[in-house]
Amino acid sequence: MQVVSTVAQLRAALAGAPRPVGLVPTMGYLHEGHLSLVRRARQECAFVTASIFVNPTQFGPKEDLASYPRDLPRDLAMLERAGADLVFTPSVEEMYPAGFDTWVEVSALSRRLEGEVRPGHFRGVATVVLKLFNQFRAERAYFGQKDAQQALLIQKLAADLDTGTQVVICPTVREPDDLAMSSRNTYLDPAQRKAATVLYRSLCEAQRLYQSGERDAERLRSAIRTVSAAEPLARVQYVSVADAGTLEELAVVDRPALVSMAVFVGKTRLIDNVLLPPAVS
Repeated sequence: MQVVSTVAQLRAALAGAPRPVGLVPTMGYLHEGHLSLVRRARQECAFVTASIFVNPTQFGPKEDLASYPRDLPRDLAMLERAGADLVFTPSVEEMYPAGFDTWVEVSALSRRLEGEVRPGHFRGVATVVLKLFNQFRAERAYFGQKDAQQALLIQKLAADLDTGTQVVICPTVREPDDLAMSSRNTYLDPAQRKAATVLYRSLCEAQRLYQSGERDAERLRSAIRTVSAAEPLARVQYVSVADAGTLEELAVVDRPALVSMAVFVGKTRLIDNVLLPPAVS
């Protein structure tokens, strides 16, 4: 597995690579969710690449950029075992050189849900992803359903700006107790880790009601809040039942819907989601 850290090295390494190329963008501190994307890319692509870059432009001033977990040697070993051929590990200066002053924004999708509570977050995501798409020129790029709004936004970006990269969204990977895998789970102490399972339990209650015939979106939101309120260590930031394509909040679930939530467990902010009707695996 080759490791490069500059755009020039990356382009030289990719010049003779077999096609199609698959890309798995990450911020490192990898877990099974990331590795599942690499394995999916390995099944579908002749050459599998990944990036490891903690992107400062998607963190707000009070967010966890400085404390975000990092372990590059561990990550590289995991990527090699999973079948990656090439890993790009740029510095902040390589990605945002002096004088950088161009930004990308996917307007409507950026304003809702995560965008509303994390101003500027998706501007940073969209900008760094477009840079990666331009740098790699990969035929396919792989993202997880756990970050559903991000995945939708990147699909929209790729289509609107004719990147030529197909955005492949893969199922959320969960722990045995159904907590969605996330690098931020490492922040949780044992009591908080147990409490964090309330996210998926709450979402499953909405799925259960939907499968029983409930279509009133506010009743589904209320059911999620009720389950969450029973967990004293959890503080709900938002609950959403929205159109799965536009993320506009629904009154009635009469089309595919994304049911999502953000919850603070202690100081750790976690997100999760399910689809209505449930996705066919």
